[in-house]
Amino acid sequence: MEIWAAFFGLRLAVSLVELISLIGLGACVNSLKQKPEPTHSLTPAGIRTEASPVQCILQGTPRVPAFTEDGDFVIGGVFSIHFKLYTVVYDYTTKPAPPRCTGSVNPRVLRFLRTMIFAIKEINNSTELLPGINLGYQIYDSCVAVPVSVHVAFQLLNGKDPVFNKGGNCSQSGVVAVVGDSGSTPSISISRIFRSFNIPLVSPFATCACLSDKQQHPTFFRTIPSDQFQADGLAKLVKHFGWMWIGAVRSDSDYGNYGMASFLDAARREGICVEYSEAFYRTDPPSKIKKVADVVRRSTAVVVVAFASSGDMKFLLEELARDPPPPRQWIGSEGWIGDPYLLSFSFYLSPSDVAASSVLTEFWEDAFNCSLTTRRNYKLQKHLQNDLMNPYTETSQLRINNMVYKAVYAIAHAIHNAVCNKTNGHTQCDKHILLKPKEVFTKLQKVNFSKNGYHVSFDVNGDPMAFYELVNWQKSESGDIEPVTVGYYDASLPVGQQFRINGNLTWVEGVTQVPVSVCSDSCPPGTRKVLQKGKPICCYDCVPCPEGEISNITDSPDCLPCPEEFWPNSERNACFPKPVEFLSFDEVLGIILAALSVSGAFLAVTAAAVFIHHRTTPIVRANNSELSFLLLFSLTLCFLCSLTFIGAPSEWSCMLRHTAFGITFVLCISCVLGKTIVVLLAFKATLPGSNVMKWFGPLQQRMTVVCLALIQVIICIIWLVVSPPFPRKNLTIYREKIILECALGSDVGFWAVLGYIGLLAVFCFVLAVLARKLPDNFNEAKMITFSMLIFCAVWITFIPAYVSSPGKFTVAVEIFAILASSFGLILCIFAPKCFIILFQPQKNTKKFLMNKK
Repeated sequence: MEIWAAFFGLRLAVSLVELISLIGLGACVNSLKQKPEPTHSLTPAGIRTEASPVQCILQGTPRVPAFTEDGDFVIGGVFSIHFKLYTVVYDYTTKPAPPRCTGSVNPRVLRFLRTMIFAIKEINNSTELLPGINLGYQIYDSCVAVPVSVHVAFQLLNGKDPVFNKGGNCSQSGVVAVVGDSGSTPSISISRIFRSFNIPLVSPFATCACLSDKQQHPTFFRTIPSDQFQADGLAKLVKHFGWMWIGAVRSDSDYGNYGMASFLDAARREGICVEYSEAFYRTDPPSKIKKVADVVRRSTAVVVVAFASSGDMKFLLEELARDPPPPRQWIGSEGWIGDPYLLSFSFYLSPSDVAASSVLTEFWEDAFNCSLTTRRNYKLQKHLQNDLMNPYTETSQLRINNMVYKAVYAIAHAIHNAVCNKTNGHTQCDKHILLKPKEVFTKLQKVNFSKNGYHVSFDVNGDPMAFYELVNWQKSESGDIEPVTVGYYDASLPVGQQFRINGNLTWVEGVTQVPVSVCSDSCPPGTRKVLQKGKPICCYDCVPCPEGEISNITDSPDCLPCPEEFWPNSERNACFPKPVEFLSFDEVLGIILAALSVSGAFLAVTAAAVFIHHRTTPIVRANNSELSFLLLFSLTLCFLCSLTFIGAPSEWSCMLRHTAFGITFVLCISCVLGKTIVVLLAFKATLPGSNVMKWFGPLQQRMTVVCLALIQVIICIIWLVVSPPFPRKNLTIYREKIILECALGSDVGFWAVLGYIGLLAVFCFVLAVLARKLPDNFNEAKMITFSMLIFCAVWITFIPAYVSSPGKFTVAVEIFAILASSFGLILCIFAPKCFIILFQPQKNTKKFLMNKK
């Protein structure tokens, strides 16, 4: 236990040494003897004692600002001038040196900080803003590294003098506000340090949504919108172009992780699927960055959304350039999309300015591949703006520089409101006032001004109103890639109007058509999406809509049934009224049945004409001519009543067709029954002593026919009164069409009518069978037997055929039964007699008629 305790004690001591070196915490050492047990108080600069005089010394090695200038009030600046942190392996045998930056200068960020200097000089020359006040600045390099950012934060708190004496007070005057950092992660670290001292930090480029949390970052402001707005805008942009299958890469930092999390959440709300989401950082091993590049190469997503800083994207794009993937459409966040085309003000840079700054010297020598130690390089002064093709001199785009410009002016307005007063129309500013950072912080919350057409203010979270320009990289006629503004996203507008695209866009490989990036092709109307098992919702199969259903939009998740009287077209993308079907006079089947009906009626009329013309002949007189004429009349009606079954059903036709059919058929059967009874009674009358015929004379025959028909008439009347037949649209037999038919109304009424006809037919058939062998050459009983046999066979077959026949074929079956039974009666009963009358007149004699076999 003692050994372990010693080890931990040693490790703790070494860590404290690192911490002191890291933060440069000021400490005060009394050069004289101190009073015993003096009272101490902690200040940003160190520890003050009650003894005087004192010497205040900053512990650790002070950081040297990249750019500095004294002033009445000093504004700090933190920018990632370099992208790399010098890596040191600590051996814990010597005091660690402060972390330092390395690598080449980032020309883009160099323009940002030069914009800050430009804005401060412009304010110092202004007669309206801070008149008589000279602003100074201290600008440091953070190289996007948290250790350096923390060190810089404490350096800005303490000031740049390593040894100082302020009248016995070690509280050194630091900065009143700070502009920076250009990255979210360093800004988070700096903000957490500044919040304890109420020092406002105004960032022109830190977009992480986490910085809007005022409990964590109460003194943080920014002139660039939060990533929450950018994430929403990017999701709407992706959705606008129909990219439902995308890849995502991000910086493995607060900026990238928070930003991508917000984007993925917004993408899910828009129904966008992400094939992959990969994180990387510039300091990762090359194998890690290659792995991310391989994911991009192998993916099927054509569109890649990159929420990354420019320094990180540089490493990924370099790796992708070694083995280029298939064409990819990159959608970039503001962190890197403008890097090749740096945005800044245009100003002159002389070699003397360069020599005064180690950073500018480094930039100058990198840009011109030369050394400032030789005089010949000064000749470059007059060629600088024309010959130096460097992002530092690119002035066509001023977006991020404008953010820096607004940040400086926001701080200047806050200082102005704190130290200046307007008296008698003149503004008076007190440059000797002891201005505390907390006062600047309070005034900064209320800043509200416009500069160069841009409005500057902050909401309760320290954020500005979100407004983004949509920039498209397009190739100019000279072959250079230029950023072209093609639209905007304005969060201040109502929902639905926030996102606009106004210009023509150029896509990957210079094409003008929007690239397609989907896991599955869109399902056309007439189909629905069925998700593929185990895959995201953007991966699906297109399945045709089932029968009777449609989808009239692309990528429909469901098919909807058509209304009851409608049916889909062949493509199943629209509903049309169902065709109405009924047995009409225009179709072949209707024409054939109508022709047969008319032919049968004509045949019955012809037979009647023959009988009338030969009414005095023995055959006509012997076959009960009165009943024969009545039978022919009823047969004519039977043939004609079948016409009422053809055509569109209506209320009158539905009632007429069934009642007319029932009554005329009963009339026919009654006549046949009467003729059959006459034959039987006539045979009985020939027997000695029989006078039966007097009981069934012509009057009784007529009465029998009338009574039997009257019963059917009563049945039909009851049917029509209680529940008559009516026209209806049958939607159940066929789903794709409407059958217009006559509903029976009362099934009992229909089957009562049909049953009564069948009862008479059976009775007539039985009597005809009994009389079929009577000795008479013109015995009608035989023909009646055949006709009734046909009649019964037809109607017995009719019942199952009627029940099972669909649609208009039900009507056709009924017509066929009427015609078949009617033709059976006329052909069996009247055809042989007409044949003898017309073609065998020798048999139409009394002698032949009375001849017995």
